[in-house]
Amino acid sequence: MNDTPKKTSELDEAALFYHRYPRPGKLEIQATKPLGNQRDLALAYTPGVAAPCTEIARDPALAADYTARANLVGVVTNGTAVLGLGAIGPLASKPVMEGKAVLFKKFAGIDVFDIEVDAMDVDLMVNVVAALEPTFGGINLEDIKAPECFQIEAQLRERMNIPVFHDDQHGTAIIVAAAVRNALEFAGKDIESVKIVTSGAGAAALACLNLLIALGAKRENIWLTDIEGCVYTGREILMDEWKAAFAQDTDKRTLTELIDGADVFLGVSAGGVLKPEMVAKMAPKPLIMALANPYPEIMPDVANEVRDDVMMCTGRSDFPNQVNNVLCFPYIFRGALDVGATTINEEMKLAAVEAIAALAKEEPSDVVAQAYGGESLMFGAGYLIPSPFDQRLILRIAPAVARAAMESGVATRPIEDFEAYHDRLNRFVFRSGLVMKPIIAAAKANPRRVIYADGEDERVLRAAQVMIEDGLALPILIGRPAVLEARCERFGLKIRPGADFEVVDPQDDPRYRDYVDELLECVGRKGVTPEGARRMVRGNPTVIGALAVKRGDADVLMCGLDGRFSRYLQNIRDIIGQAPGVHDLSTMSLLINSKGAYFLTDTYVSENPSAIEIAEMTMLAARHIRRFGIEPKVALLSYSNFGSRDTASAMKMREAAQMLWEMVPDLEVDGEMHGDSALSEELRARVMPNSKLEGRANLLVFPTLDAANIALNLLKVMSDALHVGPILLGAAKPAHILTPSVTSRGVVNMSAFASVEAQTAERSVE
Repeated sequence: MNDTPKKTSELDEAALFYHRYPRPGKLEIQATKPLGNQRDLALAYTPGVAAPCTEIARDPALAADYTARANLVGVVTNGTAVLGLGAIGPLASKPVMEGKAVLFKKFAGIDVFDIEVDAMDVDLMVNVVAALEPTFGGINLEDIKAPECFQIEAQLRERMNIPVFHDDQHGTAIIVAAAVRNALEFAGKDIESVKIVTSGAGAAALACLNLLIALGAKRENIWLTDIEGCVYTGREILMDEWKAAFAQDTDKRTLTELIDGADVFLGVSAGGVLKPEMVAKMAPKPLIMALANPYPEIMPDVANEVRDDVMMCTGRSDFPNQVNNVLCFPYIFRGALDVGATTINEEMKLAAVEAIAALAKEEPSDVVAQAYGGESLMFGAGYLIPSPFDQRLILRIAPAVARAAMESGVATRPIEDFEAYHDRLNRFVFRSGLVMKPIIAAAKANPRRVIYADGEDERVLRAAQVMIEDGLALPILIGRPAVLEARCERFGLKIRPGADFEVVDPQDDPRYRDYVDELLECVGRKGVTPEGARRMVRGNPTVIGALAVKRGDADVLMCGLDGRFSRYLQNIRDIIGQAPGVHDLSTMSLLINSKGAYFLTDTYVSENPSAIEIAEMTMLAARHIRRFGIEPKVALLSYSNFGSRDTASAMKMREAAQMLWEMVPDLEVDGEMHGDSALSEELRARVMPNSKLEGRANLLVFPTLDAANIALNLLKVMSDALHVGPILLGAAKPAHILTPSVTSRGVVNMSAFASVEAQTAERSVE
């Protein structure tokens, strides 16, 4: 307790530094179109800008096609009820509004202008905001005190033809409703018969109750309390028309009297108001939603000491079931904006409730598990609502809201293809979606058997479930059956060893002797004794997986989640070997960033490849790139720019270019060249006007491993790029070495790619 002031001070200092450096604030505006020459300027501004202006004047709906309006939300406040700070005014509230804008952008890709209005009068506030309708696709009202917030939102919804959403009310209500729905289902109760008692009667509490009524709760079963006690018929102190709607004809006046037999307690008030003795009086399996911050109405540990059947939700991130508005507001607006909704109605809010409630019953993702220190939470008292870190929220909520808008008649731009819409959202979440789409489609068409050396790893188990559910591959996991069973259970996965996927148990496999003999054939003249071979087949999962692929018991090997790359590479070299005519193995890495998709080779294997090896890895890489539906454009990189230096490295790349022109004349390739020349046709044309490469290169071939690996890691971090790979090139059969930092999504991507590779290999043999 004595450390609290110090901690608060440290947090305050850190927050002030965060907001001030390296530049003040949390937002900036970035152009989405190039502005690099006179023509760009003429298109962006006068005279070219007149064309879209004229089109919008003719048809206002075209503003969605020619401007950013359809993806732009105004976050508006007058600073009268800011977080736990109260009426600090519009200017002081600006850091909060900027923070809200960051959340919109980060979680849903929505652009925001924060608007802080010095307007305490309801009519003035309404007039100011309503006048902004031409600018925005939607309005998010924020931190406006009750009861003015009700009046402002109601009037704006009446006047404006775009969504107006007071998040403090409806965002909280949607998450609360989802939690109540799941808690009652878990407890075996019916919402129509449960008793609901609240502490707090402000905007959030009333919005929660109204939405619960829409879900089926009975008004006569709802008991409202505030700082003056029970809201009863005839009460005059601190009353308004919105509270009066919940007034009960009763002689009870206190929370203590009302809590007896309550199934649900909804606290949106102040810390400590729900006492342990009150918890003891509640109905069996009660739901306590103690949402006051930073100190809830009752601490979870205190409630759990009273009884062990309590289900708890708080507003804090350090306890399970956090009611955090970021669970819904970005995704509700995403769905509303994407169909050009004119409002956010009850149908759309209820669709969001159902989507959130349903997601909590799905298996938790690896991202969620990482957020909770590796613990996999499963639906139940400790996991009633999804984690704010669950990347699937946008994939579930936005389409549900969009569909509800269409079905309720408020969508002006209905979505015609929901599968394509889901793909678009998927690309936003995972970034690999667009590039991987043709690979995923091909993998589904003919799934191959993929064997995993690291079968007991959580990432592999999660990836296996995705691949089974999506039909991408047929997983074979090397591991101990009992361990696999226990970990599937612990991680909340539905799949089970032996039933849903094949298991290779290193300690008990009928092919053991055959595998030992096969291994001796491969490495018996490389210093491996028969006894050593027996130990390897019992104890080295990579060796087992490689032998399975070599013998045809599996189509693809995936390994490398733990340990050195070189160790796995040697096993693949020794057992699977190189494809006919290939001088050496090499790798290619795919980086996906905001500029697009780029392939780099060789990023992991060849320290100083020769010219023929450079040419060879380039041809292999180009073949793989075409599997992504991308036509390779190859730049052979050097610190020499089209003959500007005559060092050994530069001449090697020059020689490789000559070989490629002769061996694959249809491949678009040039070099040697600088990195900037590879990515800028304008710069390249200044040095080599007749370059054989057109546009921007997408396959960057490096002269050495040092250059390639350094570039890979620099680009990955500096451009916040997603890495897919490394993709092993030149093996006799498909085999890939993952990296220890790979995610379960990365395992899925590489498995799908390898499955397609196996399909192609089979066709070439046939």
